[in-house]
Amino acid sequence: MILKDKLIFIERLNEMIKLVACDLDGTLFNSDMMVSPENATAIKAAQQNGIEFLVATGRAPRESKVLLEDAGIKSGFINLNGALVFDASGKLIIKHPIPANSAMKLINLLHDNHFYFEIVTADNVYTEDLSKRITNVAHFMVDLNAGITFREAVAITAGNKSILNMTQVDSYDELFQNEDPKIMKFLVFDHRGHEAFEDVITEINQLNGLVVTSSSSSNIEINAVQAQKGLALLDYAQIKHIKRKEIAAIGDNLNDESMIREAGIGVAMGNAVPKIKHLAQITTSSNNDNGVAKVLYKFIDENKSGNNDEILA
Repeated sequence: MILKDKLIFIERLNEMIKLVACDLDGTLFNSDMMVSPENATAIKAAQQNGIEFLVATGRAPRESKVLLEDAGIKSGFINLNGALVFDASGKLIIKHPIPANSAMKLINLLHDNHFYFEIVTADNVYTEDLSKRITNVAHFMVDLNAGITFREAVAITAGNKSILNMTQVDSYDELFQNEDPKIMKFLVFDHRGHEAFEDVITEINQLNGLVVTSSSSSNIEINAVQAQKGLALLDYAQIKHIKRKEIAAIGDNLNDESMIREAGIGVAMGNAVPKIKHLAQITTSSNNDNGVAKVLYKFIDENKSGNNDEILA
């Protein structure tokens, strides 16, 4: 059952849903950072019924693909908020790196402001302190998943495969010693919440060609301005000859805003932040209650019935 505060009817103009873009953390992943069997089964059912499933995440390619492979799911990927886009065969079709001069300015700015941050390239995630990574991602998990304790989050984070796929360096300056590393994203953490980022966001916005988003109250994500989930989703759909009205996007947080805004139908998770719930046309149940599966089955049923003038939520 799809949830919302009131019954709503969504004009569909007789268009079937052919492409669903779905966020990972707080959306497809439950609080154990896993894809539930129910969600995995629903994704496969959607694919068998002609709906293409596309992961749209702030995560790097390596860590996101490993976690999806564990669930037996094969899909295309919008990675790093749209900095990299791959089709289902793994072919890179879109790439938007941060210019090297802007990357160096960001490194100095974030160090000067004493933030813990990570640098993400097409092939790797770099940290200067792996222990801080575990602590900060644990705060991130607590923020996204109601009911999980910080101690539980640390245990889950420390044992997660994404930790094993990181590279610790003594200094980020090492990345630039030999060549331009083609940085795709900066991920900055602070468990104090969004207020901790206000001043540095103002400074980042003074650097041209960058965009700042967030996947929880404990982080900000910095990309090249072209690297946004919504822009990447529309570009991907155009390559696939899929109309905007035939696209649905599912998410929970602020880095999902652009794709929920651009899709024909935006779906907010039950655990989504208020801004995303307000923007979306549909609200499903939470990430710990298989909200993705529930809305996918709704799309499958609507497509089969041909009753696409409206969705009753």
